[in-house]
Amino acid sequence: MFPELNNLLNTTPAGVEQGKLTLLCDAKTDGSFLVHHFLSFYLKANCKVCFVALVQSFSHYNIMGQKLGVSLTMARERGQLVFLEGLKSSVDVFFQAQEETHPLQFLREASAGNLEPLYQFVREALKPVDNEEATWRCPVLLVDDLSVLLSLGLGAVAVLDFIHYCRATVCQELKGNVVALVHDSGDAEDEENDILLNGLSHQSHLILRAEGLATGFCKDVHGQLRILWRRPLKPTAQRDRSLTYQYKIQDKSVSFFAKGMSPAVL
Repeated sequence: MFPELNNLLNTTPAGVEQGKLTLLCDAKTDGSFLVHHFLSFYLKANCKVCFVALVQSFSHYNIMGQKLGVSLTMARERGQLVFLEGLKSSVDVFFQAQEETHPLQFLREASAGNLEPLYQFVREALKPVDNEEATWRCPVLLVDDLSVLLSLGLGAVAVLDFIHYCRATVCQELKGNVVALVHDSGDAEDEENDILLNGLSHQSHLILRAEGLATGFCKDVHGQLRILWRRPLKPTAQRDRSLTYQYKIQDKSVSFFAKGMSPAVL
């Protein structure tokens, strides 16, 4: 995890909030560093994590996790991490006979539009088990990233339904958290992605939006991060609070600073 980001969010692994939906969004930049942060954050917080990884392999996330001080291999062995590797699983769906319904079963269906098997996988992965050796603080669902589901033929409504059921189970029933990444293509004609992004934005308690610089590439400033705290049930005037910082990604950390306050500029 990145301590500077924890400071901006005013949180620590010892003080994890529960029942929250966090939306991660990237536009004209790579927001995967946010995924790595929250994955390592919740593992260090002793939470039970179900990670639906649709973009990279397990080894990739494990290497990044080791840089941030966690071992995904050890977490998976002790039952703290349940990892669904989308890249590998998709091959199994197509080329291996399945005795049971696969979480990514929609890939084999002529009319893609049902994520119930994936929801059942998440529910089964995070449900409390009486004989577990370790007692985890709270369950967490992490998805990287939901935009891939749209690319695979699902509609935005189906993905929103999936998140709705996951929120009802993980956030409300199990008192855990949901964190999901969505890519903002910036394409005005991509209506499905806009529907998904807007729908999740209205439900989220915290939105972290990583954006590329309007001026283009800079070796000392890699982008800017907009942080929006939301309280959906409050009136508009009391609901939102936002901050914007620029950032630079380093090998094992990310440094944040106010606009125009990069050490390279000063």
